[in-house]
Amino acid sequence: MTDNLQAPRHEEGGAFCVAALYHFAHFPRFENFREPLDALCKAEGVKGTLLLAHEGINGTIAGTDAAIAKVLTFLRAQPEFSKLEHKESRASKMPFLRMKVKPKKEIVTMGVEDIDPNKIVGTYVDAKDWNELISDPETILIDTRNDYETAIGIFRGAIDPNTKTFREFPDWVKNNAGLHNKPKIAMYCTGGIRCEKATAFMKQQGFEEVYHLKGGILKYLEEVPEEQSLWDGACFVFDERVSVTHGLKEGNHLLCHACRNPITAEEIASPLYEAGVSCPHCYHERSEEDRLRYRQRQKQIDLAKKRGERHIGS
Repeated sequence: MTDNLQAPRHEEGGAFCVAALYHFAHFPRFENFREPLDALCKAEGVKGTLLLAHEGINGTIAGTDAAIAKVLTFLRAQPEFSKLEHKESRASKMPFLRMKVKPKKEIVTMGVEDIDPNKIVGTYVDAKDWNELISDPETILIDTRNDYETAIGIFRGAIDPNTKTFREFPDWVKNNAGLHNKPKIAMYCTGGIRCEKATAFMKQQGFEEVYHLKGGILKYLEEVPEEQSLWDGACFVFDERVSVTHGLKEGNHLLCHACRNPITAEEIASPLYEAGVSCPHCYHERSEEDRLRYRQRQKQIDLAKKRGERHIGS
């Protein structure tokens, strides 16, 4: 993990520092913590989303190096988050529109009671050791992300559950008896948090050798040289960069603002694509009435751009 006191690195990929973080902890005072955390972030010009719950904190924020360092120092000053780790990348422009600190029931929604990664969890595997594990023929590799994420990038040989939401993952596991055919289960996600719960769930279901990629895909793309990589494609990220590639460089994907799916240059060239209105992923799932509404919204966004403003819906 990177040190929050490091010197600014503006020249390395963009002026904005993007910090992805999560930490599971017993945190009953999460609702009272929302206001001071929100106030600090806004005072420092930090934007993004942080989720707070009884089980801890999760989110991604962006700002200047100094501002992000100040927020991380504040978080680590809390007894519950003294061991909080984070992952950093760069953005050429602010990747978020606003700051949101939101109390939630779960910091990552799986919908299964009594899952506590502080009590039971899979074995962490560092990025440098990941290739060896997933190349083992005795290992089943599972991507725990959702279908719109796996569509633009995945590890070679991974099983894609094709889930729409993380809530579907437990039922997918229960309905796939073949997962017991090999002794080792390896799992991964974007930054690591979904695997905390996914591996805890797998252990609860009786799987013994369960592993997960420490720091997630982001850590792997940061540390493993591209020529040694078993990752194909780009990694979807939940901000305006849309995707990142090896070395955590910004990817070439855009976002369809009608359905929030990542889209490629080829999909933008499709006759089904209309900026802010539709793309090949959602055209047949939306009505003409929906598209008319989206066109009105896009018109307001375009007018705001001409005025040199940023429309809140862009």
